[in-house]
Amino acid sequence: MSDITELVQRYLTAWNTTDAGTRAALVAELFTEDAEYTDPLVSVRGHAGLDATIAAVQAQFAGLEFRLGGAVDANHHIARFTWHLGAPGAEPLVIGFDVAALAADGRIERVYGFLDQVPAGL
Repeated sequence: MSDITELVQRYLTAWNTTDAGTRAALVAELFTEDAEYTDPLVSVRGHAGLDATIAAVQAQFAGLEFRLGGAVDANHHIARFTWHLGAPGAEPLVIGFDVAALAADGRIERVYGFLDQVPAGL
């Protein structure tokens, strides 16, 4: 597994971690202090904003988990990957893809998220 693929797996682990203290530690480990996260529903900066966004998504989709939807495509300091959100072992409810830019220290400094499949009314 490449370093970037491993980083993406850990990124998804952060999105799946419901323990607030453990999740905050993962966010601090994975993201630069001024990291930006932007998707069609939210745009935040910094560890507190990222952690609050993840907690809100977990509250909205309780019991569902994020998983990698295919291979991670990367070049230089950029990674793009498809993710699925759904019940373990079931078809995904939401499908999206993210593009992540990495800082020189290997942490994530920007994420641009896109939603490809979203249930009606969401």
